[in-house]
Amino acid sequence: MTPLTRVGIVEDEALMRSMLEQTLSAQESIRVVHAVPGVTEARLVFTPGSCDVALLDVNLPDGNGVALGVTLQRADPRLAVMLLSSEDVMGLFTTVQDQASRPWSYLSKRSSFARDVLVRAVVATAQGQVVLDPYLVQRSQPRPGSAVSELTPAQFGVLRLVAEGLSNQAAGERLGINERSVESHLKSIYQRLGIDGDGHNRRVAAVLAFLEQTGRTWRG
Repeated sequence: MTPLTRVGIVEDEALMRSMLEQTLSAQESIRVVHAVPGVTEARLVFTPGSCDVALLDVNLPDGNGVALGVTLQRADPRLAVMLLSSEDVMGLFTTVQDQASRPWSYLSKRSSFARDVLVRAVVATAQGQVVLDPYLVQRSQPRPGSAVSELTPAQFGVLRLVAEGLSNQAAGERLGINERSVESHLKSIYQRLGIDGDGHNRRVAAVLAFLEQTGRTWRG
């Protein structure tokens, strides 16, 4: 049985908030427990243990979603956080990872209109993975001289899909290869990036390396 994921939404645009709530509530494995328009309301309802994933708009009328996420996660270290923004906040997103008790995810409002992308990102974030916006991931290129730039095209392709939150099986289906081939690529990626640890932590570390060692263009 798929575990239930409880989601809290902080989004000031009523139409966007309603769309997010309806899309996520339609999933049997997801329950939206909070849907509020700003920081003031969020501080009242987001009590520790009340939800598993906080879905936070970055620009709010009475504050900032990044600062709110830091505050909520300090009060509840097991809370997963996913940012939503219509602007490129990758730099800010990268910085906040250093002080997070659990890695954060980031989705643009453009991608959040795609039901499968939104649902996959929420579920993966709840499982402790880092999910980056597919629009930005596909426009990311390795920085010259970085460890990521030393990956083969096939390895970089696998890392891109892992950064989007795809499972090994889903990544294999997207690339037309089997799951074992994806696992083999991941082992090579971890080795080339100098990543040790268990499977879960290595996956998160690889995505963070992707984030830090690639550049991207943003067209809103």
